[in-house]
Amino acid sequence: MAETRFTKDHEWVRLEDDGTATVGITDHAQQALGDVVFIELPDADRELADGESCAVVESVKAASDVYAPLAGTVVENNPLLGEDPSLVNRDAEGEAWFFRMEPNDPEQFNELMDADGYQSFLETL
Repeated sequence: MAETRFTKDHEWVRLEDDGTATVGITDHAQQALGDVVFIELPDADRELADGESCAVVESVKAASDVYAPLAGTVVENNPLLGEDPSLVNRDAEGEAWFFRMEPNDPEQFNELMDADGYQSFLETL
């Protein structure tokens, strides 16, 4: 199974066997947002800089930016989220992935927090 890493902005990223990276928001983030009602995703072929705002999640409580955890090119976004944004509330770290990207530097993945590091980070909030 592919390893998952996390950012301080509550995105998760999973490096897939084919070299692409799948990106979404964490369960912690969806709980903080509440009921998700709309998601704006980046288009395929969009070049992203590390840390660039690239998507927006709107809930009944607030709107929040999603940031690129790695620099690279978007190869696809999740069509399921356009049909059912609330999927994020049900499966934030699974079927509700936001987009897949081709990282410019796959080694950048190793600089992100692992699950234990992210859990420790959450305890400081």
